[in-house]
Amino acid sequence: MEPISLDKAKTIAKNKGLKPGKVKGIQGVQFTKGKNDRIEVISWDDFEKALKKRGLAVYES
Repeated sequence: MEPISLDKAKTIAKNKGLKPGKVKGIQGVQFTKGKNDRIEVISWDDFEKALKKRGLAVYES
């Protein structure tokens, strides 16, 4: 798998009804529909900052 740009990730997330999220209690980030109490919906800016801070990338599956 190859990493994708954040712009492409935003487009895919929007098309699937997903939002960026942070797993409560840990530093993990993931996409969410916003219905899971363990995941806090965050802004795209915060999502991007978390990716950069931890050296992570988004991959398309």
